[in-house]
Amino acid sequence: MIEQQTEVQAAEQRLKMSYEEFQAWDGAAHAEWVDGEVLVFMPPLTLHQELVGFIYTLLNVYVNTLGLGQVLVAPLEMRPAPDGNAREPDVLFVCQERLHLLDKRRLAGPADLVVEVISEESVARDRVDKFYEYQEAGVQEYWLIDPRPGKERVDFYQLLPNGKFQAALPDSEGRYHAAALPGFWFKPDWLWRSPLPNPLRCMLAIAPAALRDALANDETL
Repeated sequence: MIEQQTEVQAAEQRLKMSYEEFQAWDGAAHAEWVDGEVLVFMPPLTLHQELVGFIYTLLNVYVNTLGLGQVLVAPLEMRPAPDGNAREPDVLFVCQERLHLLDKRRLAGPADLVVEVISEESVARDRVDKFYEYQEAGVQEYWLIDPRPGKERVDFYQLLPNGKFQAALPDSEGRYHAAALPGFWFKPDWLWRSPLPNPLRCMLAIAPAALRDALANDETL
């Protein structure tokens, strides 16, 4: 346990800094500002990036095809509250009606959907700290993907009218239906295949008619 804690501490650097200093700081590519400190993270593992890329591509194709908003990937700052922490979710979705909150530097408000891929050093941060921050901020949907060997699981949380996250389960066919993206679903077991499935083939399973119609009506092709 001591050895594991030492590895986690070595993978995360903390720097005292005001938010204004953080904005002017020309430091690490992946860092978050939390409670007066900058948390600097080590580069993620290959598997982490593969999963982030797969989820991003899947969501991005669906969202762009149907004109639902914008999907973004880290590093991009999300500051849900004006005086709150500045996080960098692995993947986030902002619906069309809330794109005015997005500028060239950050999302000044909560995303509609946030996806975090867990690493050894981020377990408590993703499952506890960010869980309650995103809940309080009003993030409508939170996906937690844990690819660590022997611990592979996906947790889906949807925000209830009372402002609390509630766990959501896949249907009888193993498909998870997103609340923030009407009509979108995917199978969590896709994430554990090696190699990962082709996202475009997955899209043909998710929304074949919508994809065909969008491509047929795209005058830029």
